[in-house]
Amino acid sequence: MNFRRLGRSGLKVSEISLGSWLTYGGYVEKENAVKAIETAYGLGVNFFDTANVYEKGAAEKVLGETLRAYPRESYVLATKVFGEMGEGPNDRGLSRKHITEQCHASLQRLGVEYVDILYCHRYDPETPLDETLRALDDLVRQGKVYYVGISEWTAAQMAEALAVADRFLLDRIIVNQPIYNMFERYIEKEIIPLGERKGIGQVVFSPLAQGLLTGKYNSVADIPTESRAAKLDWMRKGITDEKIVKVRELGKIASEQGITVGQLALAWILRQPNVASALVGASRPEQVVENVKASGIELSKEVLQQIEAIIA
Repeated sequence: MNFRRLGRSGLKVSEISLGSWLTYGGYVEKENAVKAIETAYGLGVNFFDTANVYEKGAAEKVLGETLRAYPRESYVLATKVFGEMGEGPNDRGLSRKHITEQCHASLQRLGVEYVDILYCHRYDPETPLDETLRALDDLVRQGKVYYVGISEWTAAQMAEALAVADRFLLDRIIVNQPIYNMFERYIEKEIIPLGERKGIGQVVFSPLAQGLLTGKYNSVADIPTESRAAKLDWMRKGITDEKIVKVRELGKIASEQGITVGQLALAWILRQPNVASALVGASRPEQVVENVKASGIELSKEVLQQIEAIIA
């Protein structure tokens, strides 16, 4: 496993990280979830991601209980705040109240004294940025959070947050978590250039396009009934015959390189120096084994050009 610095910080994270969105505490049986986490750790993954809203805290509990078997200093743990966690008017967003209360609740569910990264899961237009950043800065000063991150903010929102932090000498954002894969490339235009200039690293989610880039789908009409895509409408809509044809072409390139199409897709993402880690999900330990092999794969200029010709 190779490791990269996270943004301008000194924190080093594994190139492949393990997430728990739509899986642990819900879609995936606990036994498989635990085995996937244990397998990842054993293969050198040191970066684990979750959020308070994933199954309303259940994912945090599963992750925390499993990681408790390992020294706390040996892994990097991230969770998130923003989403709705109750029916009250203050049970969502990025107010000082919600951030503080949810950080404490996450620590309790995870069974730890601190999280390495606390992400603002989305941008909150109803809360002043200085209030949000001051609340996060307080948690950093208290030792309950080590680094501050955001997810799916625009480049303008990120730039404004950096300016506010610098103005009031508050802890700066060092990591962003956006979607990024061969079929979803919007961050290449503004987000990555901003990250390179300002020291914000990218930890990308859905690097395999929810399984599409593993080559497991043969056609839109033949989606396996046991797959998540068959059960979730929004995921099924992202699978098209046109994309499936492109994945087949990518599979030919991968085969020539002696790797799987999924490993090719992950290596393609990691060609970006500003990307610190590709965040994968796994419902089975075998998927973790395959994904971690992408770490360290370098694609030649010729191969990258061949890929671009297919996905452009």
